[in-house]
Amino acid sequence: MNRHDFLVEIGAEEMPPKSLAALGEAFRTGIVAGLDAAGLSHGASEAWYTPRRLAVGVRKLLDRQPEQRVERRGPPVSAAFDGAGKPTRAATAFANSCGVEVAALTRIKDNKGEFLFCRTTRAGEAAAKLLPGIVQGALDALPVARRMRWGGGEAEFVRPVHWIVLLHGEKVVPCEILGIAAGRTTRGHRFHARKPIALRSPGGYLAALEKGYVRADFAARRAHIRAAVADAAEKAGGTALIDPAVLDEVTALTEWPVPLAGGFEPRFLELPPEVLIATLQDHQRYFPVRGPDGALMPRFVAVANLASKDPAQVRAGNERVVRPRLADAAFFYAADRKTPLAAGREALAAVTFQAQLGSLGDKSARVAALAGQVARVAGFDAAAAQRAAELAKCDLLTAMVGEFPELQGVMGRYYARHDGEPEQVATALAEQYLPRFAGDALPASGAGLALAVADKLDTLVGIFAIGQKPTGTKDPYGLRRAAIGVLRILIETGIGLDLRELIRTALEPVTADVVRLGGKRPADGLVEEIYGYMMERLRAWYLEAGGGVTTEMFDAVLDTRPASPLDFDHRLRALAGFLALPDAGSLTAANKRIANILKKAGEQPSPRVDPGLLTDSAERQLATEVEALRLDVERLVTAQRYSDALTRLASLRPAVDAFFDQVMVMTDNQRVRANRLALLAALSRLFLHIANLSRLPGA
Repeated sequence: MNRHDFLVEIGAEEMPPKSLAALGEAFRTGIVAGLDAAGLSHGASEAWYTPRRLAVGVRKLLDRQPEQRVERRGPPVSAAFDGAGKPTRAATAFANSCGVEVAALTRIKDNKGEFLFCRTTRAGEAAAKLLPGIVQGALDALPVARRMRWGGGEAEFVRPVHWIVLLHGEKVVPCEILGIAAGRTTRGHRFHARKPIALRSPGGYLAALEKGYVRADFAARRAHIRAAVADAAEKAGGTALIDPAVLDEVTALTEWPVPLAGGFEPRFLELPPEVLIATLQDHQRYFPVRGPDGALMPRFVAVANLASKDPAQVRAGNERVVRPRLADAAFFYAADRKTPLAAGREALAAVTFQAQLGSLGDKSARVAALAGQVARVAGFDAAAAQRAAELAKCDLLTAMVGEFPELQGVMGRYYARHDGEPEQVATALAEQYLPRFAGDALPASGAGLALAVADKLDTLVGIFAIGQKPTGTKDPYGLRRAAIGVLRILIETGIGLDLRELIRTALEPVTADVVRLGGKRPADGLVEEIYGYMMERLRAWYLEAGGGVTTEMFDAVLDTRPASPLDFDHRLRALAGFLALPDAGSLTAANKRIANILKKAGEQPSPRVDPGLLTDSAERQLATEVEALRLDVERLVTAQRYSDALTRLASLRPAVDAFFDQVMVMTDNQRVRANRLALLAALSRLFLHIANLSRLPGA
């Protein structure tokens, strides 16, 4: 059998830039999965995508399936032949489905009887016959939220399709996909290469498109844009601010990217830098430029999708577009500062946060009380935290945030400073939404920490209280992000707050507002439900972070019900360190054995060990060492020195091993047996101060 390179290209109108990469990679994944399922072996695969095309190349694709061995069991022999021994309809139908005569069938016997059996080989299908279905299957599986139709056909795709390339080697795979006959003709740049481009074979695809002013390789195009933008900014006297998401989007918007530096009036530099960046970057997909001092320059780099004969005209066009945007931002900034931020507090009462939870004013009141309490317990300035909470949502009503929603909190900080609010309050307004995503920075100020925890927890508790907790992949209120945000803040900033008590405190005003608004009082047990939800998010966080933490280790610590996430983290890290010790395996196995013995005993062990009933030297030695360590371990646990406590407990290994080697726990003497169970329970309690080792695998 022969092998040839394979190419499929779907040519369409400009596709959504933010989903282009996902579509391109999904298309490649679908093609490869289809080839593998069909038994068509192949070499490496690659995806190429631009605004007007999705393409997949596969090296050395087999031109035909291998010969297939067919083994099938048919109907019972009793039903396959009539009284005269002639084949029945059941026999002939089975033979036809196998592609053989009835005489070619054999028989097999098993415990259910005797059956007809087909054992034969079947020639593999030609790749050309299978490829159209594989391509269509990959297209059908693309993650397209809304497909569209065009013209009078029934085909559906993310955008109207204008051409299809399907080549296996130098041959076109004859078929029709999405209502268009496949061929070998692709298209280059919409303006630079108007004539169709005929492809001889898949191997010449990238070079042919390059001649047609199309850089089809997304990664190469992205790298070119990054380097060219940086070069243009350097020539303008600064350094380009290149956000990866913006770079990805610009790459998805262009086929022949040409960066051009432009400028705007220096007077706009009086705006907060975040406003300038949002205008240039988020609204215009331009790259801002910083000067040598780190401050923004009145310059930007735009990326055109063509090489213009008159670059000055393109530059002027970009400058002309951005000028009114910046002028609007300057107007909003001036207008917002005419009114104190605090003046918006009253208006928050008219803005609904959630129908069953009340207005933004109601939420602000709840968060202010909770933030003050969090700050007091954590040793921060409670007054600053409460004031920040009162102002936290006021900037949502400003013109600037209305135009740039991504600047909520940031603009609150600028307006609070303008109004003369304390710096800690102003800083907290910008920090309230942190962390916004995985790996994001945490609040640095005490008021910011308290406000961020209170705001997230109020939302989390409130949505649970009205019965709208996340289900499956649906999480419209971002509760997963809120939960891990609270946990990260408490753990990473070293705030040892009791999580259950925090949830209970947040739930009281939420319940009052829900009932006041005509809703039902939340069911009992909601505190534990929310706590459980948050701890499951914590489990996912540890597992995703790596570091050797397993779900069994997490459960071992969870069983001890630590009050605070910070204490939980300390225990878990101590356990991870303990498990690396040479004695850990034996002690873990002993704890598992102890748990099983106590469970099977079916009786509650005595809280104390009677020295007079210790008859064996091994049990006397273990009892002596357990008692000698008890006070020391309890002292270390109280001081949260869990690693030190576990290190001390590791010294018990020889005594524990000797006990299980020499002592029969379940002896016939009832008093001795009960005393030995009490000893094992005492040993287990020492470890349970930190973690339940019996939860660990292999123990």
